[in-house]
Amino acid sequence: MNQRRSFLAGATTLLGAGLVSRAGAASLPEAPVQSAATTAAPLMPPNGRPYNPVVTLNGWSLPWRMKDGVKEFHLVAEPVVREVAPGMQANLWGYNGQSPGPTIEVVEGDRVRIFVTNKLPEHTSVHWHGQILPNGMDGVSGVTQPSIQPGKTFVYEFVAKHAGTFMYHPHADEMAQMAMGMMGFWVTHPKDIRQHAVDRDFVFLLSAYDIDPGSYTPKVNTMLDFNLWTFNSRVFPAIDPMVVRQGDRVRIRAGNLTMTNHPLHVHGHTFEVTGTDGGWVRPAARWPEVTTDIAVGQMRAIEFVADNPGDWAFHCHKSHHTMNAMGHDVPTLIGVDHRGVAEKINKLVPGYMVMGEKGGSMGGMEMPLPENTLPMMTGTGQFGEIEMGGMFTLVKVRQGQARGDYRDPGHYKHPKGTVAYEWTGELPPAPSAPGMTPLAPAQGKPVDVRRGGGHDHH
Repeated sequence: MNQRRSFLAGATTLLGAGLVSRAGAASLPEAPVQSAATTAAPLMPPNGRPYNPVVTLNGWSLPWRMKDGVKEFHLVAEPVVREVAPGMQANLWGYNGQSPGPTIEVVEGDRVRIFVTNKLPEHTSVHWHGQILPNGMDGVSGVTQPSIQPGKTFVYEFVAKHAGTFMYHPHADEMAQMAMGMMGFWVTHPKDIRQHAVDRDFVFLLSAYDIDPGSYTPKVNTMLDFNLWTFNSRVFPAIDPMVVRQGDRVRIRAGNLTMTNHPLHVHGHTFEVTGTDGGWVRPAARWPEVTTDIAVGQMRAIEFVADNPGDWAFHCHKSHHTMNAMGHDVPTLIGVDHRGVAEKINKLVPGYMVMGEKGGSMGGMEMPLPENTLPMMTGTGQFGEIEMGGMFTLVKVRQGQARGDYRDPGHYKHPKGTVAYEWTGELPPAPSAPGMTPLAPAQGKPVDVRRGGGHDHH
């Protein structure tokens, strides 16, 4: 706790001489702050043109004020403490109390004015990823604008010309600032509220962090070996489920600001990719999928009809991305007999546990972990351990879920006879491939493995 307090206090001390003056602050719109990591209810527009709001997974949407027909938002770039999951917090940088920052929702044709106040210990900027706007509003430090220095406030103003799915993030010391969690979602809704309408519209960003076990702050120079893969800076089992009503048309929008691609996969349904950060995909150009790969810097919107009730997994299909706090240099010990070694080590290190000789599963066992460190695989369902982490959650489809109700309905009640079960009767014969005779273990001959000619190295 002291480490987290000193992290925030140190950043504030650096800013003391450069804070926005009281007179200047009086003309700014309010900068709401949200620190809770739960999924907020959709923000119904209190004024301006109507739209169907989105739901930010483990996040919220930023309120605005209307001034002379312009929607005014106030973003504050600042150090934040994000609960990645119960039992672990991270010192990140974000906006308005959270990382990622709040989702910004506007309507096609809106004139938008965004005040950005910098409470970081270094300069920053905001790039409006995917927006078509005047060059001087693009947010690239040194190219389209001076950097926003600590304690200063800049104003971005443009017309949201195109409906679609976008992001915002810094274009200043980008490697460090994005590795620290500076990013947010932007949705521009169509003028016609009926166009592209769905019943439930979820949004979240993919981000990755490298935080050593027992520490709180990401290592910003990591290129590939991240150990926390997140939806909106949360990992399973702390990512909220996406709760829908059976028969709903569902849209899920995801943006990728990690350093690698992510094949997102949904169980129990097929979907179509209906949008990218470049715009909406024409119906004639769509095709059915159950997995879509999102490259670095891309957005994807997928849509499906939730016609199959149940608790359906939704996750990145890279298996290392559904684990927490991974060690990349751990050897594979499957098949290794630990018994004698384990006894000796236990005399030196009481409580030592044998891991990996039968596979990666912990089998319900828990080992001591450093403070502020999550288990590598975790989560419990109605049938036992789930053994997942990272980029994993559930789409919960329920017949009785009320419209607009996003509360977790609990475990799915399976109809009788629809759950896989253990077979205790006689087994049918297991056929072999045509023309193949099973080889008895004793008949196997040793194989002499040699390197290819001309490439033998000593």
